[in-house]
Amino acid sequence: MMPFSRQQIGQAIHSIQLNSTMTSPLLSAKSLSRYYGPQLAVNQLDFDIYKGEVLGFLGPNGAGKSTSMKMLSGNLAPNQGEIIINGYDLFSNAKQAKAHIGYLPEQPPLYKELSVIEFLTFCARINQIPSKNRHKAVETAIERCGLANVRKRLINHLSKGYQQRVGIAQAIIHTPAVIILDEPTSGLDPIQIREIRQLIKDIAQEHSVILSTHILPEVQMLCNRVKIINQGSLVFNDTTEALQQQMQSSSLLITLNAPPAIEALQKIEGVTAVTPHTDTRFKVQYQPDCNPTAAILEAAVSQQWQLNAISPEQHSLEDVFMNLIQQEPTPQNAQRSA
Repeated sequence: MMPFSRQQIGQAIHSIQLNSTMTSPLLSAKSLSRYYGPQLAVNQLDFDIYKGEVLGFLGPNGAGKSTSMKMLSGNLAPNQGEIIINGYDLFSNAKQAKAHIGYLPEQPPLYKELSVIEFLTFCARINQIPSKNRHKAVETAIERCGLANVRKRLINHLSKGYQQRVGIAQAIIHTPAVIILDEPTSGLDPIQIREIRQLIKDIAQEHSVILSTHILPEVQMLCNRVKIINQGSLVFNDTTEALQQQMQSSSLLITLNAPPAIEALQKIEGVTAVTPHTDTRFKVQYQPDCNPTAAILEAAVSQQWQLNAISPEQHSLEDVFMNLIQQEPTPQNAQRSA
């Protein structure tokens, strides 16, 4: 067997490291818990996000979202658990780990007496961007966030939408691996919301984004994966597609101008229940693995029920969300043991 050259060995090591980077999460949190006095606010939370993902983090008010975001960004210490950011432990190597985080809290941390360019220059300095690279970093953030026309204006004189843009600019100015956005569209008008959502899409092409929100349409439009938290515990952790599948119900809505007795509908294979809405409109529930649509069509034609309409019943995303958070969570409100 021919021995490998140093160059071949180096290339192999580089390839292994590259593949490892691509498959390893940029942020990984394990078993995060946080108490406020005896109250357990976050209970055994696990978190992974990979390069290029937008992870939606949902929950009702008081569910533990902001507490979780503060822990993931290093602004609040958990009582239990670990957080690894781009290979650095957030607690034993805080300085190195935080260099890979960009964070926009619900209230943007802005010095409103400064102009946009003054503030972003200050942010570049505190993020320890070398002086020779600061101007480029500031200009890149201004361009990416659409701030060129307001660069010299005082932040206090900007609309709330533009202030949010400045907040996002300070979060990305040091090109972190992971960007954490806490309610980035809260309080904005519809035009501003659309602009910020497009900005988040653009940013996600080069970074990983954790988006904490209670606005359900944002999840469908922006996110690859979704975590839903309630009373401090995860109640859903899957892809956006899996969440949308839960919107599909095992029931049909049918309209028959000459309907039979309800018993005739109930005898169709797969049908588990029939509920009349009006004299001609019915809700037909069925076993998930036995859709009776074809059988209903055949019976309607052969027995002249005068089928006028048939369609699957759809749950809204709000219905799915409410169903998930109304499920009994893992017991978590017990007193902390002494």
